[in-house]
Amino acid sequence: MSLNNLQPAAGSVKKGKRIARGEGSGKGGTAARGHNGQKSRSGYSRKIGFEGGQMPLQRRVPKFGFTNINRKEYQGINLDKLQEFLDAGKITETVDLASLVASGLAHKNDLVKVLGRGELKAKLNITAHKFTASAKAAIEAAGGTAVTL
Repeated sequence: MSLNNLQPAAGSVKKGKRIARGEGSGKGGTAARGHNGQKSRSGYSRKIGFEGGQMPLQRRVPKFGFTNINRKEYQGINLDKLQEFLDAGKITETVDLASLVASGLAHKNDLVKVLGRGELKAKLNITAHKFTASAKAAIEAAGGTAVTL
């Protein structure tokens, strides 16, 4: 192999139609852009949400409510789900953020809150960012500990 016989891999280069290269090409004249109008000009780019001058949907729809920019979003995990994963052998009796991520119950950057739905039969030592009062009571009633990060 040398520089004079290099060529692209078969099928990697697609030979497209040469637009706006004269009448003989079959794509001359208006160059497949139709006749007059905004879309026939060079530099045209349609803005997101543009509806041809009609008032866009984003501006027509009434706005209401409030979004708190300081809101913290927690990933909720119920006690019955922890019991189910413990029975399946996906978690051990010490449950921390790393074991929750490994078992697929949370992602690595999630804030975790343990919720009190269901019952816990096993003694678990759980470490999480938050606990509901009912979850904390259930964990301690089963003989485990609830440690807040």
